[in-house]
Amino acid sequence: MTDPWGVDRLDLPAYLERLGVAEDAPLAQIHRAHLAAIPFENVDVQLGVGVSVDLPDVQAKLVTARRGGYCYEHGILLGAALERLGFSVERRLARIGDPAVAPRPRSHLVLVVDGRWLADTGFGSGLLEPVPLVDGSVVQQGGWTFRTVRLDDGSWQLHEQRHGQWQTHYTIPLETTYLADVEVANFATSHRPTSRFVLQLVVIRKDEERLRSLIGRRLTVETPAGQTDERTVADDELADVLHDLGLPLSTDQVAALP
Repeated sequence: MTDPWGVDRLDLPAYLERLGVAEDAPLAQIHRAHLAAIPFENVDVQLGVGVSVDLPDVQAKLVTARRGGYCYEHGILLGAALERLGFSVERRLARIGDPAVAPRPRSHLVLVVDGRWLADTGFGSGLLEPVPLVDGSVVQQGGWTFRTVRLDDGSWQLHEQRHGQWQTHYTIPLETTYLADVEVANFATSHRPTSRFVLQLVVIRKDEERLRSLIGRRLTVETPAGQTDERTVADDELADVLHDLGLPLSTDQVAALP
């Protein structure tokens, strides 16, 4: 049967070189290396270039051009790499937040690996490495704390402890996700006038000690303890800030950002 995700088209050695890991690296190391090497960003949406979720296009951008992307691109790339490395991968479109509180569309791509690990390098402010899909499991990653919860209908939620309270990042339904679902979700995310990725520039990097977010021209640095530093980025320093966030854009690209 033909693989609908076309993972055989991935240049696996080039991906591993981009991450700086060996082919026999464990899952957690691959996840962390991917997150450290490839930024979360929506520059192409802001430039009006558009975003493709076809694997060769994703690879050309995130691997060859050494750029970043948002959840669909991260999930398509990481999922293909993990399958090529022998892992079992199920792609799922999640709903941001808790649908019991505020119903939202299935718009965030995550990976279920070997049927028992939640992997997600495309949330921006989420996981550093995979977490076990065990109800009530609490995991510490650097200074950040996460929890997985299984709901009565079998769906899963990922929570993060922020400011002493559990916040729901997203809810993962049991429904199968197909490439066509990702294509439709990607089009809506990159074209819908009310989409946060259409409205403003978004670049996010997270490590064990800090969460750095550039939203529009507002740069925020937050620690796990809740300490926050915010400032507005001037036009003449935007290129340097983007470079520091892992995005060495050309002068023309920076000038074209709205």
